[in-house]
Amino acid sequence: MNFRFNVDYRTRFGEEVVLNVVNDASEGASLSKFRMMTQNGTRWSCELNIPAVKDRLSYYYDIESQGSSEKHEWTTILHTLELNIVNGKDYTVYDKWHDIPEDSYFYSSAFTDCIRTCRVKKPSRSTFARVIRFIVRAPQLNNSSLAIVGDGEALGNWDAAKARPMTEHNYNEWAVDLDASWFAGDTIEFKFIAVNNSDKQDVLWEEGYNRTVKVPPLSDGQVVVYDLSQAFFQIYNTRVAGTLVPVFSLRTKESFGVGDFGDLEKMLDFMRATGQKVLQVLPVNDTTITHTWTDSYPYSCISIFALHPQYVNLHRLPLLDDKEKREHYDKLRHELNALPQIDYERVNDAKMAYLRDLYAQVGAKVLGTHAFKEYFKENERWLVPYAQYCTLRDKYGTADFLQWKDHNQWDEAERKRLSEPHTKEYKEVAFWYYVQFVLDSQMKAVHEYARQHHVILKGDIPIGVNRYGCDVWTEPRYFNLNGQAGAPPDAFSTNGQNWGFPTYNWEEMIKDGCQWWVRRFKNMARYFDAYRIDHVLGFFRIWEIPSNAVHGLLGQFSPALGMTADEIRGYGLNFQEKRFTEPFITDWVLDRVFKERADEVREKYLDRIDGERYKMKPQFDTQKKIQKLFENVTDTQELNFRDGLYALISDVLFVRDRSDRNKFHPRISAQFDFIYESLYDNDKGAFNRLYNDYYYRRNNQFWYSEAMKKLPVLVQATRMLACAEDLGMVPDCVSWVMNQLRILSLEIQSMPKDPHVRFGHLSSNPYRSVCTFSTHDMSTMRQWWDEDWNRTQEYYNSMLYHQGPAPHPLPGWLARDILSCQLTSPSMLCVLSIQDWMAMDEQLRLADADRERINVPAIVPYYWRYRMHVNIEDLINSESFAQNIKDLVLESGR
Repeated sequence: MNFRFNVDYRTRFGEEVVLNVVNDASEGASLSKFRMMTQNGTRWSCELNIPAVKDRLSYYYDIESQGSSEKHEWTTILHTLELNIVNGKDYTVYDKWHDIPEDSYFYSSAFTDCIRTCRVKKPSRSTFARVIRFIVRAPQLNNSSLAIVGDGEALGNWDAAKARPMTEHNYNEWAVDLDASWFAGDTIEFKFIAVNNSDKQDVLWEEGYNRTVKVPPLSDGQVVVYDLSQAFFQIYNTRVAGTLVPVFSLRTKESFGVGDFGDLEKMLDFMRATGQKVLQVLPVNDTTITHTWTDSYPYSCISIFALHPQYVNLHRLPLLDDKEKREHYDKLRHELNALPQIDYERVNDAKMAYLRDLYAQVGAKVLGTHAFKEYFKENERWLVPYAQYCTLRDKYGTADFLQWKDHNQWDEAERKRLSEPHTKEYKEVAFWYYVQFVLDSQMKAVHEYARQHHVILKGDIPIGVNRYGCDVWTEPRYFNLNGQAGAPPDAFSTNGQNWGFPTYNWEEMIKDGCQWWVRRFKNMARYFDAYRIDHVLGFFRIWEIPSNAVHGLLGQFSPALGMTADEIRGYGLNFQEKRFTEPFITDWVLDRVFKERADEVREKYLDRIDGERYKMKPQFDTQKKIQKLFENVTDTQELNFRDGLYALISDVLFVRDRSDRNKFHPRISAQFDFIYESLYDNDKGAFNRLYNDYYYRRNNQFWYSEAMKKLPVLVQATRMLACAEDLGMVPDCVSWVMNQLRILSLEIQSMPKDPHVRFGHLSSNPYRSVCTFSTHDMSTMRQWWDEDWNRTQEYYNSMLYHQGPAPHPLPGWLARDILSCQLTSPSMLCVLSIQDWMAMDEQLRLADADRERINVPAIVPYYWRYRMHVNIEDLINSESFAQNIKDLVLESGR
């Protein structure tokens, strides 16, 4: 079979266009590359003869220079050439180059599989001798089909009732085959129309002038294919409303003391009852390190693939044969479910004990099923090391794999015996295969249930992984263990955040096309149709903190362009290396910080350097050493004293570059410390100029290029709708990348991206955004309202346009007013926390607003144990509350 591909692309000198035929479209890995030719630098062509070809070809184009790829088309939706012409032997294709479209969100599974239901199917076989095929993308359609109508009897003489129907052969892409003999070399004039599937009389014509195509002379067996520009219709943008709630926070009458995948399904019923279309959850990955409440932190996963056993829905599993055990677990379930908050340790101990009892009863049978064998085959790559990791963690009583005898790192040679059911090694780890199979089956069922009810299930991808987790144990080359990931100071934490995660070895990851991340995203697509990229700034640069630090103040962005001493002097600051890079400790500093205990600090913790300055004694010269010294202290005064010692250690003006000792970075927030206070005014001005240039201008282009090495391949790895948490110290290049890749931003009115306003104007929200009032890391709306009365008063008058003093605490009617404003914003998604929704109902909400807080980032470790105080069944049956939400959603046009 012969093929001639043509595509228009204006190249630069040294560039060439390459055709990439994807041999396995489901995997997108096996490519056949064909170099194209040009005579004018714009129209590129190539001819192929493929003797053995299936019923379709999937392909894309890219630009190469000197043998390496410079740019490629949008690969989420590939070009698809259907080979359904019975007599077709010779195909000539005229393609358009497809960059990521502005409306790429329409092609996400959130839209195609949830909001609307695309009916993708193979076109019927055509017996025409000579064929003209039109292919056009029309992503706006909802409950409509595309048809072609035009001049002449073959196209209905502009009568919509006689239009020729088209086939949606790819997501939002329609095709129609026409008999070339109908047109006999004439010019075809036509348009596309959208026909309502429920009412064929309801027709919408595409915008713009009539289209025309000159029919070329064709012989029998020839097919000419035209990839036409997108059909545009006057259809308003889709906007939807939703709820954010962690799975662990869900509560139903059947729960086992913590929210689970069964509760998640009931929450979907609540979404449907209230007209909402998005249900957003926090990460659901396994976080089990110590088997204590410190494992409750959902962003510290031990596996990017494994689901947390606490989310298993025991009601969907077989009953235990042992009646006494059944009664024991049922009594325990009622006891745990009555608690106002999650008892993480008791809940997880109970669920794991139940799973082990059930595994002893049915495990062998389940592992012998075809369904399990298919699951194992599909997930073996990560599942086998994960199962061994969990077994060794429990065997040795620690997740620190450096302490595991003969197992400090995953040994690929052990995979075979761990994968064969007859071996002793398989039997030792098979329980974990069973647990993950059960969790995967249940979560996939919830995902399918969400799609059936047209609800987008939105997940969360943490930026980091636990340094003692399975991922680090299995593939250590991808991680840097000599530092800690965190965040610089922000509204959540004045000392910065230290997450304790290892940073990524991006150089190693980029070598194989970020396959570790690609596998992670594809695994997530098993369960979700949209996702939130936690701390998207980490793909530009991560805040890397020394391993001996507790707070985040001594961190530096990595990678970043450090400054030489001469560069620093170029700003007018006389750089004094020792004075500016070592802790600034003087008598006046000690007196200010420690007051009557200053002499105690001098005698116990310090050595004198000269007549003015001190240094920390070697046994106390890092924050980790101080932390160790005070690890068993609970007295508040002593903890404040410890924090003063922390502050001494971090009081520097510059931190030394990790990889080049001759380069330096201005210390974050140094303007609030004593070293800055000690400077002359002209030196302060020079430092401020240097500081602002470094943090807001110097690295912009560099960080842009760093992000573009990683994010494009990840965003295009799946059809999930990409959203990002882009809060914090956001450089300009973040918006460049997010706009280029069509990633939805996060818009919070109380944290505006415009530094010139105190509150964001909701009407200015971009359409490609997620609007919310509070996140899981923030105070709830009710807490925020009472935190700062002056701020609240300004918001009440300037944003809500109410007169007089703002009422406190927040009344339900005013909470409804605030949420109504959020919902009427232009943002595509408006996702509000369950606590903020409940704030509208004074009879339903908790009396104590502080009990609704999910996380306080400044407290590490924090116990993540918030649980809804009302059963989901009761929420659904609470007509006033459910109807209130439904009315708000309808009123806002969502």
